[in-house]
Amino acid sequence: MDNEKIFNLMEKMYSEFTEFKSEVKDLKTEVKGLKTEVSDIKKTVIKIENDHGQKLDALFDGYKQNSEKLNEIEEEVKKHEEVIIRRVK
Repeated sequence: MDNEKIFNLMEKMYSEFTEFKSEVKDLKTEVKGLKTEVSDIKKTVIKIENDHGQKLDALFDGYKQNSEKLNEIEEEVKKHEEVIIRRVK
């Protein structure tokens, strides 16, 4: 091989390496952007989970209170039923 061919080959290799290096740099930038997006999505999901968790707790508390109140009403109705049955007899 003469010097000119070697020089052309090295020039081509340098050009391809520079292009590759540029592509890697672009990929790094894209990955950083994706990491930021994933981080934002995680924060949003955590916020939604916390908000919904609090709402579900409130709903369960309301259900429990309604259930307790119905039990109290049922006991009162039973007392009144006993009184009514005694009076009827």
